[in-house]
Amino acid sequence: MTYLLLSTPFVLAALALFGTGAAHARRRGDLRRYLSGWGASSAALLVLTTVFDNIMIAAGLFDYREDGISGVRIALMPVEDLLYPIAGALLLSGVWQLLDAARAPGGRSDA
Repeated sequence: MTYLLLSTPFVLAALALFGTGAAHARRRGDLRRYLSGWGASSAALLVLTTVFDNIMIAAGLFDYREDGISGVRIALMPVEDLLYPIAGALLLSGVWQLLDAARAPGGRSDA
């Protein structure tokens, strides 16, 4: 089983939750804030994942089977490793939006 195949259901589930959160944010007139928050957190997670995964692979803490990855790498890290922070950012943004919508259904919360 490849890492891409293993990650696909998690990314799809996270996309569904993110889309639900986006629909709630749009109804509340908060879509731009929702998307910009997701974009900023995703960018930070992708940079940190790239830097620290390369450091850990270079230090010999772990590596990936060649038959489990696409072969495309960013330095030492396979690109599939970026699916985890992407899924995490999608999932957490969606959950945060839905929890905020449940807490303050009629108004906007800046908390």
